[in-house]
Parts: sequence; structure tokens; C-alpha cells
Amino acid sequence: MPTTPLPHRIQSFQEYREVYARSVADPEGFWAEQARTFRWHTGWGRVLDWNFEEPRVRWFEGATLNITENCLDRHLDERGDQTAILFEPNEPDDPVVKLTYRELHAEVGRVGNALRELGVGKGDRVCFYMPMVVELAVSVLACARIGAIHSVVFAGFSAQALADRVNDADCSLIICSDYNRRGSKNIPVKAVVDDALALGCPSVRNVLVHRNTGEEIAWNKGTDVWYHERVEGQSSSCAAEVMGAEDVLFILYTSGSTGKPKGVVHTCGGYMVYTAFSFLNVFQYQPGDVYWCTADIGWITGHSYILYGPLLCGATTVMFEGVPTYPDAGRFWQVCAKHHVNQFYTAPTAIRALMARGHKFVEGHDLSDLKVLGSVGEPINEEAWEWYHDYVGQGRVPIVDTWWQTETGGMMISGLGGLSPQKATFAGYPLPGIQMALVDKESGQELTGNPESGLLCVKFPWPSILRTTWCDHERCRTTYFTTVPGMYFTGDGARRDAEGMYRIVGRVDDVINVSGHRMGTAEVENAINEHGQVVESAVVGYPHAIKGQGIYAYVIVADGVPADDRLREEIVAMVRQEIGPIAKPDKIQFVAELPKTRSGKIMRRILRKVASGETEQLGDTSTLLNPEAVEQVIAGVV
Repeated sequence: MPTTPLPHRIQSFQEYREVYARSVADPEGFWAEQARTFRWHTGWGRVLDWNFEEPRVRWFEGATLNITENCLDRHLDERGDQTAILFEPNEPDDPVVKLTYRELHAEVGRVGNALRELGVGKGDRVCFYMPMVVELAVSVLACARIGAIHSVVFAGFSAQALADRVNDADCSLIICSDYNRRGSKNIPVKAVVDDALALGCPSVRNVLVHRNTGEEIAWNKGTDVWYHERVEGQSSSCAAEVMGAEDVLFILYTSGSTGKPKGVVHTCGGYMVYTAFSFLNVFQYQPGDVYWCTADIGWITGHSYILYGPLLCGATTVMFEGVPTYPDAGRFWQVCAKHHVNQFYTAPTAIRALMARGHKFVEGHDLSDLKVLGSVGEPINEEAWEWYHDYVGQGRVPIVDTWWQTETGGMMISGLGGLSPQKATFAGYPLPGIQMALVDKESGQELTGNPESGLLCVKFPWPSILRTTWCDHERCRTTYFTTVPGMYFTGDGARRDAEGMYRIVGRVDDVINVSGHRMGTAEVENAINEHGQVVESAVVGYPHAIKGQGIYAYVIVADGVPADDRLREEIVAMVRQEIGPIAKPDKIQFVAELPKTRSGKIMRRILRKVASGETEQLGDTSTLLNPEAVEQVIAGVV
């Protein structure tokens, strides 16, 4: 039986160098070669049309396809009975769910037909607010099957944050669960959706509710529909909608340096080609391997490397409902041993949290099947890298420290399994087709030597680059393509060593990376300022032993208001209400005034230094309108 074709998998570091050189010399030829391994209804006329000034990027324009035919249908003959999704539930003793490619294909068909019955069609937006359950994966794929645009919102955001995202995308349907099992807690999910609708979501016609725990929920007869009632009895045969390569596949909201989240848009063809290629090569996935990414599908990592990338390559991908510390801090390693996991992909935050519990929780679990360990979401510090390598990898398993973003769609800088050099805290080399550049912040000129430090940019499009921000193309242009004209600006600073390996040194804009989740400082400030007794606030990031960065808020309150712990609790509650628990400040310092320039701009550089304990290196303060404020801030550090 012929083997299902896949993109090219590099098999040595020397070959990486050769393939990379070819991908840069002839990017269109290189990506066309990878794309031809997939099923297309019609071919493309032009491989790439681009202009970073507008910006305009179109890959495989004119071609038609359906991504789920490549995730599912094309695998049925060869691996129809192989496990596609392996679901590990929250409770260790609950039964594991295994869906073969044939079963997943049938279930996606049933849900696709149910969605069509609810009036959902090509181009309609469907919002998800669900825990990590199999039905989430199935329903996301069902949207792609029928040409609907999925917008997954992490089920930890507040009702207000959910409503904002629903309204920005004009979603006609929300799919949610009754409750979310998370460790020892059952967290209400449907109740948050109800609260969001009460805030006003006029585009929503229905709420499709998955019965996860069976606990009692409020029911709105006009809009609410049970998932199981709609799906049961549906035919498993669901014709795949024919999509253009540049038709929208999904919207995913990400925080920026201004208050309003951005709806990052990814399209069908290029995203498909790049996620498959990057998954195959970074993890060096081979048939029969069991792969586990611990992310939530509410984030881009879950989209690209729980669902689409693995399924496009015919992999067995693990979905995990629980948390790394329940019932104890050995849960990750127990699951790895139980399912003979070969590739494991998690965040530095989780690694640091488990490291703090001690390596005794790793010991006693058979991790001999591990072949690649991955890190994602933020730069991994050296101590965590060494612990991960020595205790989890037992000194023999390579670590791929992947750098990428929601906007990039897929991994951009990384090692390739065990093929690439290993260097703690360095992400490594650009993947084939990724033309990175370091740019001098002052002159705007590219820095071509080694070693160098500068703004991290990309000077040529890759297939999974964002196409726009939903209904606001100008915001896409000004955010990513104006800082360094002619290049995509990542918002990160980086260093390149003498060998050409990249180390990411952090954001250069007003974005904090908290546990791998980007949080705009303006977004948090706006939430704090909603409190009636807050006059003004400034939010910065500071080093945090577990999260990587914590959120430090400087807050000015109205005259006569007691600046006490009760007010701190109210402010934290306000942030939880407006955004969600992931954005709550770790420290709140009440101040009489904030250091500002004569033009009225808050000097966040100084506030970051103070929050980080670097008060001996504040730099130039001569431009301050109120230099005395700096001493007051230093004196009140919490």
C-alpha cells in the first residue's frame, strides 16, 4: 500500500543547512514542493504574491482544498484504525478515550452536519469557550469541514473578555460545556457564557452546550441547544466545503500593546503546509510515535501542535484535560509513562513549577520512550533547561526550545529533534524558509554580522504568516510592518551568537509574557482603571520565579481612599472580571504619583527597573517632569 505523502523530513544537521540554503534561494519552489504532498481540489496559479508595505501576502492563490480532508480523509486507507486523538482525562482513574482516524472522521462529519442544521455555513464565525475535551477538537475540525471560521477563546477569560471577542468577530454560535474539570475543581463555563450574553452579544443565535459534568446549569430556551441531542443520529458523511487557499480558517485573539485584543487571521492553504512541515521536522515525528503537547487549544500552540500539525502528518496526538500538579506533581510523567510518549511539548512555567516540587516526582516513572522534549511560550531559563534535560530527559533527550507567535502560525526558530546543536537558553536556528533578521533599533539597519543584538524581524513571508487582523487591516499594518519598513517586526529583541544561533531576550513593546501568555499592559491598566476609586495605573512586568514574568501594578487612588489590602483585593477582582484570572496583578503598589516626562508620558522603563529591583541602574531621569516621584516609588516597593 503506498505511504501517504508528507512534507520533507530533514535527517541530519548538514541536510538542514542544505535545505535551508535552497529554501532561501528559491522559496516559491521550496514551498510548492512541500505543498504538492497534500490533497488539493485545484492547483494554484501563482505560489506567492506579497508586499509587506500594504501588507499583502497570498500563498497558493487560486488553489482550492479542505484542510480536514488532509487531516482525516487522506489517512483513512493507510491508518484508519490508528489512534488519532488519545484523550487523557482529568481524573487518573477515569477511562482514556481513543479515537481512531476512522472514528474521528465520522464524528467530525456528524458534528459538521449538526452545525449545518443550526444554520452555520461557509464564512460564519463560531466561538468556542470549552475545556480540553474531545468534543472541542472534534467541533473545531467540524467548523473547518463546513467552511465556518472558528474562534477559540481560552475558557479562563472573563465574561467581558468573551463578549468582546464574540462581538468583534460577529459570531453567530457559541459552543461551550456546562463545567470544566480542572484538578480538584469543577469550574462553571456555561455560566460565563450566560454572563457574556447578558452584556450584549446581538450576533449570537444559539449556544451549543456540551454536557461535560452533568451538573445543573441555567437554561435559556430561546438560544440554548444540547450538543448531544443535535449530534446524535446525524450522518457521519459530511461533504467537505471547498475552500480557497486564502479563505479564512480561524481567528485567534491575542493581546497587544494597546487595550483591545487583536483578532489574528490565518488562512487555509499556507497554514496547512507550514504547520505540517514544522511539526514533522522540529519533533522529528515518525510513524507510530505518540506525541503530547500539554497546551490548551485556546492558544495557538494547541491549534497548530495539538490539532492541525499532528493530524496533517497522521500522528497520534494526546489531549490532556487536567493540570500538571493534580493529583500530585508527578502527573505529567505518569501520563508519559502510561502512554509511552515519544515527543513531549510543554511550557517553561510548568517546568519551573514542577522543578520547585522536586525531582522525586519524576523518579519512578519510566520515561525511556521519550525522544524529544519541547519548550514553548517564552524563553526557557538555564536552570529550568538543565532540570528538564537532566531529570526528565535523563541526560539523553534533546530539547527543542521553540520560538514563535500567534501571528506566525507555526514554529520559526528551533532545533530539529536531536539533529541540531543544543545550547541552553538559545532557541537555535531558523527553520527552512524563515529569513530572520536582527535590526539596529536606532538606525533601522539590518545587522549582518555575528555576534549581534537587535530587534528580531523577518524579511520574507512564510506560508503561515498572519494575513490581517480581523476587520482592522490598518492595525495589522501599523503593529507588525511599520516599525521596520519592509520587514515583519516580531516585537521581540534577540541575540545571535558567533555560530548564528538565536536567543530571544524578551519583548521590546508594552507586552508582558505571563506563563507563556502574552498580556498587553494597556489591557490590564484599562481593567484596573475601571475600579471607581482608581485614578490612574501603570503596569509592568518583573521577573517571576515560576511564571517567567509577573504583573506589577502601580496604582494612584482618589483622595481619602484607604490604600489597603481590601482595595488590593477589589482591584484584583476587577481585573479577573474584566479579563480573567490569568491577568491578575501579582503585586500592587499604591503611589502618590507616577514618574512622567514633560509631555505626560509615563516612564515605564523606570517602573520596570524598580519592580525588578534594579534601582541602582535607573538610567537618565533628566527628562522627568517630577523626578521626586522616583524616590517615592522606590521607597514603597512591595
